[in-house]
Amino acid sequence: MNLYEDLKWRGLIKDEAGDIEKVINGDSITFYWGTDPSADSLHVGHLSSLLTAKRLQMGGHHPILLVGGATGMIGDPRPTTERAMISKEDVLKNYDALHKQISDLFGYEMVNNYDWSKNINFIDFLRDYGKYFNINYMLDKDIIRRRLDSGITYTEFSYMIMQALDFLWLYENKGCIMQAAGSDQWGNITAGIDLIRKKTGKEVYGFTMPLVLDKNGNKIGKSEGNAVWLDRNKTSSYELYQYFLNSDDEMVEQYLKVYTFLSREEIEKIMKTHNEKPELRMAQKTLAKEIVTFLHGEEACDRVIMISEALFSGKVKSLTKKEINEVFKGVPTFETSDNINIIDMLVNGKIASSKREAREFVNAGSITINEEKITGEEFMVTRDIAIEEDVLVIKRGKKKYFIGRIN
Repeated sequence: MNLYEDLKWRGLIKDEAGDIEKVINGDSITFYWGTDPSADSLHVGHLSSLLTAKRLQMGGHHPILLVGGATGMIGDPRPTTERAMISKEDVLKNYDALHKQISDLFGYEMVNNYDWSKNINFIDFLRDYGKYFNINYMLDKDIIRRRLDSGITYTEFSYMIMQALDFLWLYENKGCIMQAAGSDQWGNITAGIDLIRKKTGKEVYGFTMPLVLDKNGNKIGKSEGNAVWLDRNKTSSYELYQYFLNSDDEMVEQYLKVYTFLSREEIEKIMKTHNEKPELRMAQKTLAKEIVTFLHGEEACDRVIMISEALFSGKVKSLTKKEINEVFKGVPTFETSDNINIIDMLVNGKIASSKREAREFVNAGSITINEEKITGEEFMVTRDIAIEEDVLVIKRGKKKYFIGRIN
């Protein structure tokens, strides 16, 4: 299976402009993929594109990652409403953060379109670039057409020209002949191809990748409110592992193809075993392990697997405070005193709304502390039962967790 066939099998090629198969399977070329610095970290929605670039690089091609310091100040049109503008200072700060992140993870050559856009004056922009864009052509682009009823500003309307200018600059200065992007960028890719053809008479290429969706059919991305960040300080190794471990059976094969470098034979073998015994979640475990190992390293992955197994087997007391903080990030936390009655602690920690409800929880066996079931109303919570004499992992029922800290 050649490189193009592998990308198609993995579902990584949707729309094609030009003879993409010949280009991808041919001699080494320079291509680019871009993102705007709207945050100080990329997320797993970007990861599929980054890994596609890696696959092309492994096939002998040279990737350039464009981080749009200029386009990030404008904002790519959204299907529904105008994007909120972010300040120039935040854009540049985010660019620096992304530059470090990508350099550490992938080592790709990176460029910033602010470098060649900042000195273009308005008259030159209209004369040198705007004259090549027919308004009817621009209005026919899907994302623009969808915004006509609700309205679109000239600022966002101009985004297409700016992205086309990027492709032209990279073609003329870096010998870049192909752009890859998510399927929502098809109109911008073809605009760049048309601009290069009109200005130089040369043919360049482009293709889109299908957007990766979650189990609810939503795009995995920051704007959807469900971002899983590549920055481990924003999304811990444990959170990343759990996210993919909980992948739907219907989605896991696609995720294995998109997010791992496992071969077709390896993935088919994994899915055969998984389909025979889905309760073992072998496909999800393999997926989560591959992603965490790639992004955070083998040591981090081994640690989160150990933590997961400790939680599953009820061995919370074997975890350290640091590991508990990682696992239970975002769980309601409260401070309590040493040698406090269980009923008072449940009320003070807002685990129960009243002493009566607290007694009901305890008598029903619904409360555990560090995986030990509490069944007596006279039970005293002391530093001796806390992890490292400090932390209490309290569970109410089957899924509701709280973290208590003894002051």
